[in-house]
Amino acid sequence: MSDTPMSQAKNETNMFLFWGCFIALITTAFGFITRMFLLDDPAIVQTLGLDPAEVGAFKGIQVWPFALSIIIFSLIIDKVGYKFSMMFAFTCQFVWAVMGVFALSTIDADPERAKSLIYWGGLILALGNGTVEAFINPVVATMFDKDKTKWLNILHAGWPGGLVIAGILVIFMAGLDWNIKLATIALPALIYFFMLIKVEFPKQERVAAGVSYKDMLSEFGIYGAAVVGFLVTLQLMDFFPEGNKAVFIGIGVAMVVAFGAYTQSLGRPLMFVLILIMMPLATTEIGTDGWISGIMSSVVDFDGGWILVYTSFIMMVLRFFAGPIVHNLSALGLLMVSCILAIAGLWCLSWAEAVTVVFAAATLYALGKTFFWPTMLGIVSEQTPRGGALTLNAISGIGMLAVGTLGFPYIGALQAEKEIQAVKPYVSSVQEDELLDKKNIYEIIEYQVLDMEKVDQLVVDKAPAADQKKLKAEITTASEGSAQKALATMAIFPLIMLLAYVAMWFYFKSKGGYRPVELEVQQVPNDGESPYGDG
Repeated sequence: MSDTPMSQAKNETNMFLFWGCFIALITTAFGFITRMFLLDDPAIVQTLGLDPAEVGAFKGIQVWPFALSIIIFSLIIDKVGYKFSMMFAFTCQFVWAVMGVFALSTIDADPERAKSLIYWGGLILALGNGTVEAFINPVVATMFDKDKTKWLNILHAGWPGGLVIAGILVIFMAGLDWNIKLATIALPALIYFFMLIKVEFPKQERVAAGVSYKDMLSEFGIYGAAVVGFLVTLQLMDFFPEGNKAVFIGIGVAMVVAFGAYTQSLGRPLMFVLILIMMPLATTEIGTDGWISGIMSSVVDFDGGWILVYTSFIMMVLRFFAGPIVHNLSALGLLMVSCILAIAGLWCLSWAEAVTVVFAAATLYALGKTFFWPTMLGIVSEQTPRGGALTLNAISGIGMLAVGTLGFPYIGALQAEKEIQAVKPYVSSVQEDELLDKKNIYEIIEYQVLDMEKVDQLVVDKAPAADQKKLKAEITTASEGSAQKALATMAIFPLIMLLAYVAMWFYFKSKGGYRPVELEVQQVPNDGESPYGDG
């Protein structure tokens, strides 16, 4: 039977809305990769006076606020509407573009002000990017409620697609000022804004089924709130290092208690497991992507950004064809295979030197990370539909919060550790403590940074004059090549995920196999609104 004119019109509206959401996600990738490339530029890092872990913190601030905005908007999006959320996201992204351009236009004259603008601009960008995810995920899951995993994978092809487009633009704009490169985010932002400003958004699946707001929060429960409270506490401690830690801990505890008092629910155990898995997943994908260009730039003779562009291109293509792959492997099967490929890819990248080997290893890593994020969203949406926008978006929010507060700084600290190990043989005649600065992040991640000025001075003081130039060159080579070895340690994250997915596979097998949970849509929603109530 052919579609009726009404159904055809609805399908056309859905696809127009889908592509608007797709371009919005491309915009978030533009903001992410241009700022990451900026912070991988040695000249910019030196001008701003940042060590590796501090670069991690600068990268992290464009990630963890993403989590706050996606979680907060998930709580209120059914009230404020998808369109308001879209306009808020656009405004934040545009404000960051202005701040970034101004900062880099004045960086030589006032590096401290530029440092502040780039740091806080990252926070504003993250709030906008998180809000994009807050509205696009539930919109697409609602429009394609019978094939969520497939369409969420296609939607999230926009992320690597944006990385590819923006990455190539930045690389080919190598001779231009950085303020011009950062301004490129304005183009896709304006496109999705004008596409979506007049469109009519659908009512979320949970709302249409008459599931109450309290029931939605109960799916997330105290378990989920405890994870958010812990990560928020860590971030407050970092933001206000001189503040009273007991107060920050009290804020985190109060969040959990208030949530528990209202919901009176621990939350679904499966949801809690998915939340825990999402933390190493986000670090594997987003954390590695944020560092990979800088790490590999010392290994290859070309711009290290090409590796990120290459892996992102693979992701984009594969996500467009996720439907048959998910059908043949199942969601959990796909995730288990992905973990194995990611482990192999990261390990191979940690020692690869020849260009062909580097790209072969990068291919393994790309094949591994491709389906992680959208397939997890598909599982959450299929298994916890009563959680509505909250559970669907909170899983992304917690992942980004984890990688922003812990993942990025931890990867930076790993690189600092590998640098010490690489240089140590050249300075074994002195006590290590004389050359190291001890630091910590949130008083949880303790690390040490090699003071290269002290190392250079040691060479001058101890080595014969004829050997100093050669020795300094050897130390510099060892230092620059050390970060690559951190990738092998990072393979622990997909290994943890693999063990968790295997356990989930056995759990669902004991229940008769993996099956999506479906909600029955009410003919007349509780509030009497039409299925399209956000126009």
